[in-house]
Formats: sequence, C-alpha cells, structure tokens
Amino acid sequence: MDPNKRPETMERITTPELAQAFIDEQIAAVKEQVGDKKVLLALSGGVDSSVVAALLIKAIGDQLTCVHVNHGLLRKGEPEQVIQVFKEELGANLIYVDAVDRFLDKLAGVDDPETKRKIIGKEFIDVFAEEAAKLEGIEFLGQGTIYPDILESDGVKAHHNVGGLPEDLQFDLVEPVKLLYKDEVRVVGKQLGLPDGMVYRQPFPGPGLGVRCVGAITRDRLEAVREADAIVREEIGKMDPVPWQYFVAIPDVKSTGIKDGKRYMGWAAVIRAINTVDAVTAESVEIPWAMLTTIRDRIIAEVPGINRVLWDLSDKPVSTIEWE
Repeated sequence: MDPNKRPETMERITTPELAQAFIDEQIAAVKEQVGDKKVLLALSGGVDSSVVAALLIKAIGDQLTCVHVNHGLLRKGEPEQVIQVFKEELGANLIYVDAVDRFLDKLAGVDDPETKRKIIGKEFIDVFAEEAAKLEGIEFLGQGTIYPDILESDGVKAHHNVGGLPEDLQFDLVEPVKLLYKDEVRVVGKQLGLPDGMVYRQPFPGPGLGVRCVGAITRDRLEAVREADAIVREEIGKMDPVPWQYFVAIPDVKSTGIKDGKRYMGWAAVIRAINTVDAVTAESVEIPWAMLTTIRDRIIAEVPGINRVLWDLSDKPVSTIEWE
C-alpha cells in the first residue's frame, strides 16, 4: 500500500475520541520509526507544524528539537505565542532565531513579488540549515505535511521543508499528519491541548506579511500592516460565521490626509475577507457596516501612517486571494 495515499476506508477525524485514537496510533508509530534517535522540526507556529510539534513532544519528548525562525514577517504576537506554548507550557527544546534584520535587509528595495518570495524562501532554508548544522545526532526531520500538500505538490511544503537543505543535512522524514485534511488536523490539535488561537488560526502564506506589504518592504509600513492586521483579525473574528480568511494589505501608495488642521501623506489599509472551499475560487464576504466603521476608526486612530481604510470586494477569479 502506498504510504502517501489515504486509504479509502480511513474514517474522517471529527470527534475527540477519533482524534485521541489517531494520536495514540501516531505516538506508537513515531516511537517505532525514531527509536532513540533525534528529530528536528521547523516550527513556524502555523496549525500544521504546531500540531506535529505537540504530537512529537508526546511521543519522544526531549528527543525533539524545534527551531522557530522569526523573519519579521509574522503576525502580531505569533513569535511570543510559540515561545509561550512550546517552551514554557510544553517544555520543548526550542531554538528561537531572531533573524528579523537579516531578512529585512535582504528584502530592502525589492518590489517584485516573485523575487520577494524567493528571497524569503532561500533565506529561511539558509537560517534553518545553519541551526541544523550546529546540532549533533539529528537523523530525522519532522514536517507538517498534510494530505492536500501530497495531492497538490507531492508532499513538498516549499517554505519550510528539506527540499533546499544542503546534501550533508538531508534527513529521513517524520510526517505524522500527512494523511489528514486541515479540518482533521485542527481536531487533533484541539485534542492535544493547543490553544484555540493556534488551532483555529486562519491560513497564512509562507512569505507571511511580506506579500501583504505590497511592493518594496519598508519597516514602518510592515509594522503598519502588522498592527492593522491585528485589529482586523480581532474585529472580524467576532462575526458569526467567521470568514475563511481575513487580513489587511497595504499597497506602496500614499494619499493626502488631514490631521490637526495640516495636510500630510499616508497609506491606505485594504481590508480583505473571503470565503472559499478549495482556494481555487473565492468570494468576498459581506462585512456589517457597523463593524467596518469600527475597524476604520480603530486603524486610523491606532496605527501610525494610515489615513485611509478601503474594502476589497473582489472575488477570485479574477483577483487572487493575496495581493501579491
């Protein structure tokens, strides 16, 4: 039987009981695969890598080393949450790498979206490889591959996988959730005791806020994206039902505003909220007017440099979900 093919008889994981049975099964499988060897995991703080980390901690404890690379393009509070949950609460061997300056210096002045993505991806691989090279006895790499990754790209997760590691740093893979869909991963994460803010975190692109700070990234505009995004996630998160994805993009365009009786130039924050089933097509979500005005007032009052708030009503196609 193909180990990368989900059996037709495999039951969907929809309940805590099924999730616990899966966890128990994978703990046994990981112990058998790894034995007394060491495992390295790139822990982004996203749903998939977080669930894999929590599961591996239960299975092999301090045989696991997690590396969290802060490239400066994460959402507000995410690096702090990774440290709190995995280092403080779960007692993981966590290596935190502050690579903010390294990434942002490389990205300075780069406005082409594909070039930005390639720089972010390559730099992540380089940082991760450097940290891996410092460790001894690593024989396995944990990876948050899920079943849609296998269906769409032969199991390769481009922004944090072994594909770009040098020859002397290739490892056998440990992929405990590779036959699960995203909704099943969330049920397993909930059963593992991860916080809701991590388990139900909405999709986030590999290059992070780098593709939402449209054009050449500057540190001040990147911070504006991060702060405005936090406000949008807080407010739109109150909707019922909550949209599939919602965020802020800030184009590299300034317009005139008035403050304290003086004219000045500021950025426009663009709100995007969409629903989708497969991410191939997506529909804009109606946001209540009262919520929009609350978001508008908060962003303009709380985020330096922004003087306009816009609402992106575009569907996919023709617009993509992300701005870059």
